[in-house]
Amino acid sequence: MIQAIGLTSIPLKEQRSAVDNVSFEAHAGRVTALLGAPGAGKTTVLRLMLELQRGRGITYFRGRPLHRIAHPAHEVGVLLGDVPGHPARSVRGHLRMLCAASGLPARRADEVLEAVGLVSLRDERLGTLSRGMDRRLGLACALLPDPHTLVLDDPARGLAVAERRWLYDMLREHAAQGGTVLCGTADPKEAARFADHVITLDGGRIVADQRAADFARTRLRPRVAVRSPHAARLSVLLAQQARSTQRSVEVVREGGNRLCVYGSTCAEVGETAFRHGIVVHQLADEIGDMGPGAGADAQPQQASESRPSAETGPQPGPNTEPEPEPDPEADPESEPNPESEPNSDPNPCPEPEAAATPDPDPDPEPETATPAPASPEADPAASTSPESSPGAPDNDASQAAPPQQQPTAPRTTPPAPRPATVTLPPPVLVRPAPTPLRPVRYEIRRAAGVATGYIVGACVLAVSALTAVLLARIGHTPQPRLLAAWPVELPLPPAALGAGLLGALAFGDEFRHPALAADRGTVPRRLGLLTAKLFVASLTALALAVLTVGCTAELLYLVYGSELVALPADWPALTAGWLALVTGCAWAGVLAAGVFRSTTAGLAAVVAVPLLVVPAVHKITEGPSLRGPRPFAGRLGDGLPLRRPFGGEQHLEALLRLLAQPVGGAMALSVLALLCAYAFTGLRSRVR
Repeated sequence: MIQAIGLTSIPLKEQRSAVDNVSFEAHAGRVTALLGAPGAGKTTVLRLMLELQRGRGITYFRGRPLHRIAHPAHEVGVLLGDVPGHPARSVRGHLRMLCAASGLPARRADEVLEAVGLVSLRDERLGTLSRGMDRRLGLACALLPDPHTLVLDDPARGLAVAERRWLYDMLREHAAQGGTVLCGTADPKEAARFADHVITLDGGRIVADQRAADFARTRLRPRVAVRSPHAARLSVLLAQQARSTQRSVEVVREGGNRLCVYGSTCAEVGETAFRHGIVVHQLADEIGDMGPGAGADAQPQQASESRPSAETGPQPGPNTEPEPEPDPEADPESEPNPESEPNSDPNPCPEPEAAATPDPDPDPEPETATPAPASPEADPAASTSPESSPGAPDNDASQAAPPQQQPTAPRTTPPAPRPATVTLPPPVLVRPAPTPLRPVRYEIRRAAGVATGYIVGACVLAVSALTAVLLARIGHTPQPRLLAAWPVELPLPPAALGAGLLGALAFGDEFRHPALAADRGTVPRRLGLLTAKLFVASLTALALAVLTVGCTAELLYLVYGSELVALPADWPALTAGWLALVTGCAWAGVLAAGVFRSTTAGLAAVVAVPLLVVPAVHKITEGPSLRGPRPFAGRLGDGLPLRRPFGGEQHLEALLRLLAQPVGGAMALSVLALLCAYAFTGLRSRVR
């Protein structure tokens, strides 16, 4: 169950709040639709609920706010847009990466792929998926940790009719198994078709909070769409006929040659036009939208009717209230409607240009906002229930009756059976306890899932080998710098720059493609995730450093012989300094990208160490020094009660000598400063 209390957004200067004091409940076992036109505040409400946007108010998910839930993804599945994944990552690799982050076994990815029908596309890249397949993958990501609650922002926008039907069937199935579903939409007919409860937003405020049956009765109204070159004459004739027969018929002129007739049927309008010789280009039943405030009077009675609805489970078609008796004829009568409008994309209005017709009346929303839900292909799914007449408005029984006579049956109408072709992934019965290896597995799959790291490594090795050969040809380069391919003119060797770039990508890709930020809005600043990134970046940097020296040494041996690759006398200290330099660059890239949330900023911080920090450190430390590393190490050894084995004084002295160098000291200071900045930003985000 979701309880939203007093959600209010913080307005910008001299602007009103996009959302003002929004409070509602979404019960378990039902699908709740958050309805509103573009700009009504649906997305802002959802972001406030998920604490992705600063504001006032609080939202409880089964009695707990989101920031009090240890693992939000296990409680709330979120789909607010396209899948936030790297476009070069495969579908299966993306889900396996999320499985590692949630502590789930890798086979869970295959189970979810089978449930959403993406098994055949598991090796496709995310950037090549169509919109429908991307929505399926987004739903798979939301269902991966087996959450109780699903929060989706207009998930069916831009989808085909079959994809819409499949998506809403999945949501109803999740609600049927006891879950809570909150789904935003801008289409009132679509909300009436798939939801059990409809909450209407207008101008950032709730104007109606109703059961779907009451919503369909008060806001949706059947009408006949007519297009004729003699629309004015036909309008007069229909009004005269209504007065003569003493019937309540309303004719609305919507501009041009289009009419909307309320309280009549296609047969009556067609007969009138035929008797008077009027040419008709379009004649179709549709459902008109009476506007967001039409159901406001039904809001008080919602509180007493909402709880019994949760016991009956989700109702796929609570969009209208026809009498249960015509149910046997609902299916036969829904067939002629698709035949009468084969070329229709909008509501069932056959001609697509109807959506582009300027409508001066306040009724144009049905033609512009609801192109797909009421298309002919959707009618068979809606006609399986006697409650689905807005999806099939050609039912004469429901149209002949005035709107005041419709609310007689919804309380006794049984829910329609759900399609058997939709199955959810199996539930996660046992969740493994958190282990330190969970973020490490996630980071390894994240780094190895795309080819960026491999390309950077190959480029570093190639540039280092060519640079070493050129330096050896020119001469006057010390052997350590020759093996590291480090010219004196460059601030850092290619291997150090490559390690810094890979470290910056570790956090830069997280912010550019926030796969972990669906429920938190930003990359989580957990100590475990930072430690895993530093650990994997260190391993990558060490491997890159060793491969660089090995490749350059082998190439120099093949080109110039063995005299350039002879082992120097102080190779342990040189090796330690080389590995420490490359690892420090990787750490600086990771921390800088985590602080500034950018790969470019991370790489710039790595380059700034030799260009800016080293001169500053050199200026501070220049001049005579009273105490150097050697006396300090000797005094430290004399002050300890026991001698350190295996020449510990020598190792400590070498470490201090390494830190005393300008580059080593600058790198150590930079890493320490970035670590403190990262800790400060993490604490500040927690306080917020």
